[in-house]
Amino acid sequence: MADVTPIGVGVLGAADIAWRRTVPAIVACDRLRLAAVASRTPEKAGAFAERFGGAAVTGYQRLLARDDVQAVYVALPNALHEEWTDAALRAGKHVLVEKSLTVDATVAARLADTARDAGLALVENFAFLDHPQHAWVRDRIAEGAIGDVRNVSASFGVPQADPTLIRYNRELAGGALRETGCYPVRLAAALLGPDVEVVGARLHEDPETGVDISGAALLADSAGVTAQCDFGLAHAYRNTYAVWGSTGRIEVDWAFTPPPGTRPVVRVHRADTVTEHRLPAVDQFQRMVTGFAEACADPTRRPAHRSAVVGQATLLEAIVRQADPGRSVAAGAGRTGGDRGIA
Repeated sequence: MADVTPIGVGVLGAADIAWRRTVPAIVACDRLRLAAVASRTPEKAGAFAERFGGAAVTGYQRLLARDDVQAVYVALPNALHEEWTDAALRAGKHVLVEKSLTVDATVAARLADTARDAGLALVENFAFLDHPQHAWVRDRIAEGAIGDVRNVSASFGVPQADPTLIRYNRELAGGALRETGCYPVRLAAALLGPDVEVVGARLHEDPETGVDISGAALLADSAGVTAQCDFGLAHAYRNTYAVWGSTGRIEVDWAFTPPPGTRPVVRVHRADTVTEHRLPAVDQFQRMVTGFAEACADPTRRPAHRSAVVGQATLLEAIVRQADPGRSVAAGAGRTGGDRGIA
């Protein structure tokens, strides 16, 4: 097999998720090479460069101008995802962008079209989808282990944290939907298929921070299978989903963020028996960045990622509109305007 030159990756932003999970995975991937990290302040960029290597760059546009950067990882606050994803694509760079990219389906479609026309990869970072526990669940469903699927329920909530964090910042498009709610929604789309739609939603705004602090959405496919998605930023920690069928149920304990050394537990309930399966430990971020490298190198892998980006934004926009029919999505999901109805 011929040697493959690693793809030079530039990182926009010094987010915690980049420091803890994504950049270490990029450095460990033999198909990628960390070329540079950009921040608004030289100190933050320098800290990344000192730990992981690559050049420290002050200013995002300077990184996009570098010839040694062929791909960009956008690890900026939510409110900057659209702008810098667009800028990176127009600079001729493949893009891996942190979730949530956008809650505006029109914007997502435009970015997907830009990537397609430029022959570039556009991938939204839902690393949990690359963990094999979910393929295991789908295989058991296909085998008929729980009969016909009737319902999916998924929850992701985290405890109240420092209110100065970006997730509680209205101007930076924080809020529960874009921070935690996007995970159950993305899972529902993966399990129910491309015809899933939002049939009801509620977002509850925290009066102190002005962002949605909790919410729920009901999705359904054309066959009537439903998915209940619950999420929040001021909850006892919960990170799980269950698939309920006509003859049984499958429960996943640590659905979205299992640490790389953790062996996830999946339980299959049938009648009065429960079978517990402890699956292998996997670094889902390592698998995710490898998949991104493959999308950069192989044009046939890119359409599915573009479709997923548009599909996810369409569902998130529908949740915002269902929760508050009178508001625009242009400013981001953090501006819900209160605690409003369910369709």
